[in-house]
Amino acid sequence: MDKFKEKLAALREEVNAADARALEAETKAKLLQDEQIQKDHEITSLKNKLTLVEADLEKAENRIAEAKLNLDEGETSKTVGETLARKVSLLESELDNAERNLRETTEKLRQMDIKAEHFERKVQQLENERDTYERKVEDLTTKYNGIKLELDDTLKSLDDL
Repeated sequence: MDKFKEKLAALREEVNAADARALEAETKAKLLQDEQIQKDHEITSLKNKLTLVEADLEKAENRIAEAKLNLDEGETSKTVGETLARKVSLLESELDNAERNLRETTEKLRQMDIKAEHFERKVQQLENERDTYERKVEDLTTKYNGIKLELDDTLKSLDDL
């Protein structure tokens, strides 16, 4: 009887531990989902910045083309062209930086997706373990109650003798 109680207590501890692990995994999955949403927002922001930089680059390229046409007009046009060329260089470097940031963020997002899927599988696995342990506890409780009734009947019959 004591062994049975010990086993039952051990099973209860296992179920409690499994519940705690499942809760922890769900919390981690939620955090990862929140982080993924944040990364999605960051990607959207970077895409918008990239669009703006591309538009600026296009404007700068148009200005450079105009400056090249006006180059024959003199030294003033040359200065404007050099200024625009520097702006184009700056915009191109900003575009390169934005594209690099976008690639890095996309890669991080992929990694987060992989981690989120891993944690979701882990949560599912822990939930399955918890369900298995709950069924075992129910089966053991049913057996315990049956044995208890049988013992009570036996004790009652012994008392009747």
